[in-house]
Amino acid sequence: MDFFDRQDKARRNTAKLVVYFALAVVFLILTIYAVFMLIFSRTHPWNPELLLWVSLGTLAVIVIGSLTKTAELGRGGSAVAEMLGGQLLNPNTTDPDERKLLNVVEEMALASGMQVPAVYLLRNEAGINAFAAGHTSNDAAIGVTQGCIRMLNRDELQGVIAHEFSHILNGDMRLNVRLIGLIFGILCLAVIGRVLLRVRGSGRDRNPLPIIGLALILIGGVGVFFGRLIQAAVSRQREFLADAAAVQFTRNPDGIAGALKKMGSLAQGSALQTPHATEAGHLFFGNGLAVSLGSAFATHPPLTQRIQAIDPSFDGSYPAITLSESAAREDRPAPARARGPFPFPFPLPEAGRRDGAGVSQLAGGTLTAGAVLPTDIPSTVHLRKAAEILDGLSPNLRDALHDAMGASAAIYALLLSHSDTMRRRQLDFIAHQAGPSLRGELLKLADEIQQLPADHRLPLIDLAIAGLRELSPRQYFDFKETIDRLVRMDGSIDLFEYALQRVVMHHLAPQFEPPRKQVIAYYSLKPLLPDMAILLSALAHVGNEEPEQAQSAFQRGATAALGAGAASLSILAPSNCTLDRVDTSVQRLCQAVPQIKKSTLTACAHTVADDGMIGSREAELLRALAATLDCPLPPFVA
Repeated sequence: MDFFDRQDKARRNTAKLVVYFALAVVFLILTIYAVFMLIFSRTHPWNPELLLWVSLGTLAVIVIGSLTKTAELGRGGSAVAEMLGGQLLNPNTTDPDERKLLNVVEEMALASGMQVPAVYLLRNEAGINAFAAGHTSNDAAIGVTQGCIRMLNRDELQGVIAHEFSHILNGDMRLNVRLIGLIFGILCLAVIGRVLLRVRGSGRDRNPLPIIGLALILIGGVGVFFGRLIQAAVSRQREFLADAAAVQFTRNPDGIAGALKKMGSLAQGSALQTPHATEAGHLFFGNGLAVSLGSAFATHPPLTQRIQAIDPSFDGSYPAITLSESAAREDRPAPARARGPFPFPFPLPEAGRRDGAGVSQLAGGTLTAGAVLPTDIPSTVHLRKAAEILDGLSPNLRDALHDAMGASAAIYALLLSHSDTMRRRQLDFIAHQAGPSLRGELLKLADEIQQLPADHRLPLIDLAIAGLRELSPRQYFDFKETIDRLVRMDGSIDLFEYALQRVVMHHLAPQFEPPRKQVIAYYSLKPLLPDMAILLSALAHVGNEEPEQAQSAFQRGATAALGAGAASLSILAPSNCTLDRVDTSVQRLCQAVPQIKKSTLTACAHTVADDGMIGSREAELLRALAATLDCPLPPFVA
């Protein structure tokens, strides 16, 4: 799976969805017109004026219904989860099944290189099911039924969550949320029909409204038919792809296959009780509808086919299980951790010194650009790395990251200076800005956080995002101002400070600040070549001391993006690729189509891979770039 190709395909699927929707609307208009002609004018089958009014009325109902539902789901995955009856899980829950779910989601998020999504539990749903919803990874939510966490062991739950993460990484979520809005618009006709059916006439006057209402209910059934048809056209094949991605992610086919087998053997299966299951049926891991219109219009492939695609030996017989079965937790020993802080200036390393402890250094300089880019579903190696990062955190720190104050303190701790004088100034400012309680929490966490290995610092930010989402709007703006003051207090901004500020604000701003519509302004790489030169020059200088080495790294990146046209780009001096210029270039690239973003990140990956290692500073700049381009970047591992 290529991340950018899948994102591009998701955009094309949106266009396909519009075509399906338009055809459904045309058919509904013609059906309603035929019904009205039967009721009011049986002798003249053609009435252009009636057709016009029917068309306008039908379009008004569908458009208003769709826009209303779309606006209702504007908050993203959380709004979808709450609509389906989900309850946000307390990150510090002590329930073993809930704790198991949160641990699996955190591991998957770190392995995928994205912030931890909100996790919702559908407590009243006994079936085995799950979903991922949201517009982007910034507002994504994972929802899981009570039956899912009760019935599945850790490996099986991990397979289900990996399946849902593949939908996030593939760009399926945005399409799925849009589809909910469109389906609701089609179903609105049946809702209006039920209202009209209750209207009573007075006296001897004949009241046609109940008849029209009954007709609209029947027509609403046609809308349901088309809604299911659209859902099936959009989602069926993606379920096979997500199953395959889950196997590739976990390297454990027994996990997701076991979950599917238990789904088949459970009396409730994957059916949901929520009344919104029809409009959201395409979201779920399994078929959420108790009644199907037939296999041709099912939102999911047959269960047996999905299992046999993973386990060809499956004979169609499902094991017997009961609702009382519950998965056991797995406890892993924490691995030994390297220690030592890694402060680096920008853009050049300290004189006579390489980039300290490389995040990933492969023997013989064999690191390739493919080891850097998110061109594949994250592998089992990334999953192990995520588990290592989580196991390397003390219980106290992990708990602190789950609430707003602890997460804020953790981010501030990452920005504390190593100079005693500057550190005291920072702590005094934090106490004045946020109060002595937060300063005390910060001091409890600071030593452990500053001793984390270099490659654990940015993942710590991803873990903290979930807790930071619990800030109030006022607390968010105070938090934002505090970070900015801490970064600028010493009169300069180093590379890690830039990366931290860019990543945190990119993930939090959509929740607390007015949304800014992302406009596609660049469909060609040519006007963005100066910006690419700035990025490649910055990465080349960050990772290489000698001018010849920097030139080699720059040239390799330029060639990867432009081929023979690489001669048109020249490496810039360090003074011409400062952080403010890098930031401006990144913002322009955010307005490009996915394939241009892919070319840019490909070039950056080849640049950092030129010397066979990824240093801490290179990793930080590359991670900040990828996060701003909404491209999850898995941990760098050998």
